[in-house]
Amino acid sequence: MNLWQTLRVAMRAVLRNKMRSFLTTLGIIIGVGAVIAMMAIGAGAKSQVEQAFAAMGTNLLIVLPGSSSTGGVKGGFGSQPTLTNDDLDALGSQVPTVKAAAPVLRSTQSLVSDDANWTTSVTGTTPDYFDIRNWPMESGVGITSQDVETGTKVVVLGKTVVAKLFGPNADPIGQNVRISSTPFTVVGVAIGKGQSTSGQDYDDAAFIPVTTYARKIQGGLNNFLQGTIYIEATSTEDIGRAQKDITALLRDRHHLSPRDDDDFSIRNMSEIAGARQQGTDTMTTLLASVAAVSLLVGGIGIMNIMLVSVTERTREIGLRMALGAKPLNILMQFLIEALVLSMAGGALGVATGLGIARGLAARFAWPMLVQPNVIIASVAFSATVGIVFGLYPARKASQLDPIDALRYE
Repeated sequence: MNLWQTLRVAMRAVLRNKMRSFLTTLGIIIGVGAVIAMMAIGAGAKSQVEQAFAAMGTNLLIVLPGSSSTGGVKGGFGSQPTLTNDDLDALGSQVPTVKAAAPVLRSTQSLVSDDANWTTSVTGTTPDYFDIRNWPMESGVGITSQDVETGTKVVVLGKTVVAKLFGPNADPIGQNVRISSTPFTVVGVAIGKGQSTSGQDYDDAAFIPVTTYARKIQGGLNNFLQGTIYIEATSTEDIGRAQKDITALLRDRHHLSPRDDDDFSIRNMSEIAGARQQGTDTMTTLLASVAAVSLLVGGIGIMNIMLVSVTERTREIGLRMALGAKPLNILMQFLIEALVLSMAGGALGVATGLGIARGLAARFAWPMLVQPNVIIASVAFSATVGIVFGLYPARKASQLDPIDALRYE
């Protein structure tokens, strides 16, 4: 008997008891479906976290000024100006692991165009800020070094601000807007960045040269920066070293003794991203492990049913052996039956998993990312389960004695 004939016999045996075959494969369906659904949702969540932190900036470190203390009450980092323009220059020129540094002075202001007004955050910064944030212009030239040197009254708008002041599809380049009663010329529209993981709209913002900000919006601190410093490390691998170098430089410049606490704080965005990513990976692994247990249970179910099938068809096996079937033919027949059951369960599991993932993604607005390699691996694993757990019943059937099998009642 050739392989095709053996396959036909095995398929007839499986289809002879459709309900039992379906119940046998149910464990495989649940296991594969759970693997596909959880991995798709997990991969989507991972991709969303990566995109959110990529939108924050490349190799980003944020240096915050110190904390104030009034009557024993501490105001937290950022409440006491301790960073200076000289610190900013030193960070950009004296730390080899720092690629770029930019000041970020921010306040909430009302922007007024000819026909509308909108209240948003206005940030005073330099051209390096947009490189650090990996935030190119969609139109216009943006803020230039010359604008910073001369304190030019120019502004770069986010997409949301453009839509509120000029309309969704308007081109505001060259138009004027007033900020704190001072007219500014729009020289750039930043490309849309979307929202952060906390729901903040990155595009609801406006940017002006830091020197113009200090003179026209918020000044009075002389050499101190009333804001933070954004820093881009030279590479992802150098972020940790850059953080140590920055700490050492600022402590030296601020004349802090070994016993003194830092009068600044450094936030490492890669550590936050890594922590969130680790949490996502752990949850995905946990759910995948639970699904793998379901596959194991499904495999045990296949073995049980195949053992029952061998017992029920003992006379059939004896008759086939009497007519010339070899033990290898019997072994292949039952092994193929187990393989058909597991593969059918795997295919139904894939369809079920994709349906569950799509339903969850639509219901809870979760991201979904289907990975072909996970589907292939799940189906291959289900086939392996069928072969492994079907081997013992198939071997038992092939070792039956034909005479005893024909006498079996």
